[in-house]
Amino acid sequence: MKAIQIDAPGGPEVLKLVDLPDPIPGGNEALVRIEAIGVNFVEVYQRTGLYPMSFPMIPGSEAAGTVVAIGEGTQADVKVGDRVAWQGGSGAYAEMARVPLNLLVKIPDEVTTDQAAAVMLQGMTAHYLANTTFPLKPGESCLIHAAAGGVGLLFCQMASRLGARVIGTASTDEKAELARKAGADTVINYTKQDFAAEVKRLTQGRGVNVVYDSVGKTTWEQSLDCLAPLGLLVLFGNSSGPVPPIDPQILSRKGSLYLTRPTLAHYIATRDALAQRASAVLNGVAAGALDVRIERTFDLAEAGAAQALLESRKTSGKVLIKPAP
Repeated sequence: MKAIQIDAPGGPEVLKLVDLPDPIPGGNEALVRIEAIGVNFVEVYQRTGLYPMSFPMIPGSEAAGTVVAIGEGTQADVKVGDRVAWQGGSGAYAEMARVPLNLLVKIPDEVTTDQAAAVMLQGMTAHYLANTTFPLKPGESCLIHAAAGGVGLLFCQMASRLGARVIGTASTDEKAELARKAGADTVINYTKQDFAAEVKRLTQGRGVNVVYDSVGKTTWEQSLDCLAPLGLLVLFGNSSGPVPPIDPQILSRKGSLYLTRPTLAHYIATRDALAQRASAVLNGVAAGALDVRIERTFDLAEAGAAQALLESRKTSGKVLIKPAP
């Protein structure tokens, strides 16, 4: 099979297309022929060395495809021929992958394979943030950074349906319009306005109940300034770089604020939790209640270009990689 392999940390150029033996599934594993691969910042962090990894490695933790074999002696809920999607582990930047059965979820008939690959990580991330980390409800307000990004567009849809007032940030007027169409009540173009000052103006000086910040280094301190007293800053990514060490006293000075740094893995740590959250997202797509925007699709050999586009922060929606059919 063809796969993308990284031998050492570096820029997008270290993503090399190689030929490797086809994987053989072991017990409690399925062999999946991959049809679409989600591109995510976690792979960028692994490639650059921000997240230490063992090399050589095949990156990729999110994909969808068709089961072509099940490990010998394994009793499975899925069978050969099933369309499945997953999020977790590594090895998805390839034509085929061995995947633990406990990570696989079946794709509803009404959902395309591309949609499933595009929504597993970002859809479940938006779902846990809106429903669990800070359960949004009518009368509450939130600020969503990168509201026109892959997570942001899904998040705006979910948060607005929960009845919260949604304020978003975006870097262009075009992205702002996409976020508004996804459900944001107001979108701040942060290249033209001070987003913290604008949030305070929009909330009559009080601030919002919660800020969801996936940007990190360049936004986190102003994000604190957007919060009402006893508000919560949810740092769930660092696309601009990691947040520096924080003096906890800053939380006291700015209103006895709360700070959390969640990650999806802990919200889908059991099979039941994964099944419930994935079903909520995929069934939302199937019912037409959740719109999935795919920004661009790259060939497997173009994995470096796909990651570079994601790093540019110019995307609105999901970037996919597709192996040759």
